[in-house]
Amino acid sequence: MKTAIITGASSGLGREIVRQMADVFPEIGSCWLIARRRDRLEEIAQSLPHMTVECLDLDLCSPISFEVLKARLEAEKPEVSLLVNCAGCGFLGELGQGHTEQQTRMIDLNLRALTAVTDLVLPYMGSGGRILNVSSIASFCPTPRMTVYGATKAYVSSFTVGLSEELRRRGITVTAVCPGPMRTEFLDVGGITGNSRAFAMLPYCDQVRVAGGALRAAREGRTIYTPRLFYKFYRVLAKVVPVKLMVKITGT
Repeated sequence: MKTAIITGASSGLGREIVRQMADVFPEIGSCWLIARRRDRLEEIAQSLPHMTVECLDLDLCSPISFEVLKARLEAEKPEVSLLVNCAGCGFLGELGQGHTEQQTRMIDLNLRALTAVTDLVLPYMGSGGRILNVSSIASFCPTPRMTVYGATKAYVSSFTVGLSEELRRRGITVTAVCPGPMRTEFLDVGGITGNSRAFAMLPYCDQVRVAGGALRAAREGRTIYTPRLFYKFYRVLAKVVPVKLMVKITGT
C-alpha cells in the first residue's frame, strides 16, 4: 500500500495538505501524520475514513523523535510515495533582543528536522516518489527582523534543488513551495500579528489554494512552486537586484 508521511499535519497548511492529498494522489491508501498534538491528529484521522492513518505525536525538535520514527520505519517498511515536510516555525524579532530558544527552535525544526526526516524516509521511497518541502518567499532574500527564519527557508529551497538533482536517477522528485503569508496560527505563534507593517501590507495567500497548487506541483515534478503573480515577480526581482538593496526593502 502506498503511504504518505506528513509532518506539521495538525494545523495550517499541513492540515490542508492532508485534506486535499487524496484529490491529487488517489493511489495513496495510508498516511502517517506527525505533529506534537495527538488530539488534533486523531481528529484529522477521523475525517479520513477511507484511509489507513497512523498518528505519531512527535516533537521534531527532540532528537528522540528521530529514533522513534526510525524504529517505526524499520518495523513497518512502508512504501512511501509522498513525503511532505511541513513542520516549521517562525518568530518575529531582532537577534539578541528576544528569546534564544526561539531562534534555535527555528533551526531545529526548519532545518534539522526536515533534513533528518528526509534522510530517514528516503530508503523507503522508490521511483515515482515525491518529496514536498514547505519553504517561503523569505527564502528569496534575507529578511530583517526575521533573519534566522529567512536563512532557514533559504536552506530549504537550496536543499530542495540539490536533492532534486541527487534523486533524479532514482525517479524521485523534490518540490519546494514558497508561499507568502497565510492567515494561519503561524502568525500568532510567531508574534507577527499586529507587530509587522510589512505583513499588514503584503497580499496574503489562501492556504486552500496553496495546498492544492503545491500538491499538483509535486505531482508534476516541479522543483520550485511560488503561488500568486506578485510573489513570482518578487522571486525574479530578488535574483536581479543587488541583495544589499533588496534587504533594505524586505524588513518586516
